[in-house]
Amino acid sequence: MKLKEIAHSRTGDKGDIINISVIAFDEKNYSILQEQVTVTKVKKFLGETVQGEIRRYEVPTLGAMNFVMQKALRGGVTRSLRLDRHGKTLSSILLEMPIGDTNN
Repeated sequence: MKLKEIAHSRTGDKGDIINISVIAFDEKNYSILQEQVTVTKVKKFLGETVQGEIRRYEVPTLGAMNFVMQKALRGGVTRSLRLDRHGKTLSSILLEMPIGDTNN
């Protein structure tokens, strides 16, 4: 299954940092997010898009996690040569990540 089947996201970007919140549609799926949406898996899935550190902050009362990604915009939104590769686009990409019984 893909992440988008059990979660949605909200995003923001500032300078060269993107934050992506992943929020379970149903609180019963939060444990799946905790287990399957790790920093290692997110970093691997997004590949070279994120050049810096990724930190995951858990917000169990909301059934959510917030990923803060450093060096993700090649200098910032206003300096990036990437067309539309900012917070909202990256959250859509992240929601395509396979979760469950996969090798990813």
